[in-house]
Amino acid sequence: MSDDARCGADELIRRLRRVVGSAPKVALHEPRLAGREWDYVKACLDSGWVSSVGEFVNRFETALSGILDGHAVVACVNGTAALRIALLLAGVRRDDEVLVPALTFVATANAVSHLGAIPHFLDSDGATLSLDPAKLESRLSAIAVPGENGPINRQTGRRLAALVPMHCFGHPADMDALNEIAARWRLPVVEDATESLGSRYKGRACGALAPLAAVSFNGNKIVTTGGGGAVVASDPAVAARAKHLTTTAKLPHRWAFLHDEIGYNDRMPNINAALGVAQLEQLPQFVRAKRALHGRYAEALNGLSGARLFTEQPWAESNYWLNALLLDEPDTARRDRLLEATNDAGLMTRPAWTLMHRLPMYGDHPRDDLSTAEALEARLVNLPSSATLEPALG
Repeated sequence: MSDDARCGADELIRRLRRVVGSAPKVALHEPRLAGREWDYVKACLDSGWVSSVGEFVNRFETALSGILDGHAVVACVNGTAALRIALLLAGVRRDDEVLVPALTFVATANAVSHLGAIPHFLDSDGATLSLDPAKLESRLSAIAVPGENGPINRQTGRRLAALVPMHCFGHPADMDALNEIAARWRLPVVEDATESLGSRYKGRACGALAPLAAVSFNGNKIVTTGGGGAVVASDPAVAARAKHLTTTAKLPHRWAFLHDEIGYNDRMPNINAALGVAQLEQLPQFVRAKRALHGRYAEALNGLSGARLFTEQPWAESNYWLNALLLDEPDTARRDRLLEATNDAGLMTRPAWTLMHRLPMYGDHPRDDLSTAEALEARLVNLPSSATLEPALG
């Protein structure tokens, strides 16, 4: 590493240490278990109801519905399963194409593939890190023609079956613009809110901005159930079908095993939900802590040469699931030097995910021009963002 590069990395580390303190190892994101987790998990164990039926599953779904503006909730084993079920309920079928961001975690594309459909990759908006409405409109105008059951990609002959905006690192996508475009093109919208629980868009909860959504409670999320997710639906009848599908499509009966279609064993276990109930009780504190952490980063990184902290839009309230440092210019070599130096110093930083079209299983899939996403990939470094990080002393 050159002297200039070393100097730049050292300056970043000094500024980060003002925020995260002097601990030898600082995680990227770890859970905060500071509520009634032990009490509720013990109650679950004492009850003997530890699988997918029990008091805490119902309590978890009710509590989450209250957070998500009253939309109906069906708790699942993980966010990928929730997204797959949401896509299925939206009408996605084998050989359809689904419009998804290239800048996303691989689960977004995998959930499409699990249904036998084809992810079609779209570019990002540098102002939100999420889907760019203007480029979506341009892409649809270039490739789509009306069809009896929705638009058709005239380049491939396949139906365009859904649009999946993902709120990147907790920052809300411009959902009004995306929903308006999708409505004109008769595209169902499935909101990937797996990173954005507690974020708000123009006062509305992320996860309740489309007829269907998926949220995640993996161990690295703002609220965790260990592993878990949920389907969110504006229509209670659609949620009831999600519950049926995720419970092996079993018909109610006192003893008989009757199933009326191919279903999935995707329901969240009661013991995970017990953990989740305690975590949801603390969500407001978690969001406040993470937004305060962002404020401390903003102060510490102000004036840093060649980079800036990514900040929410005026109409958004982000949960700042992950704080993102953006280099002023795309520079993969510089990004990697900063990643190496900060991780060597015990600060767990990470790049953005490898863009979906660069992964071997998705390299030949349809895609738009992805120049903004590619630039963001070369500019972005995620910083330690746990709600457990307290203000550094001194």
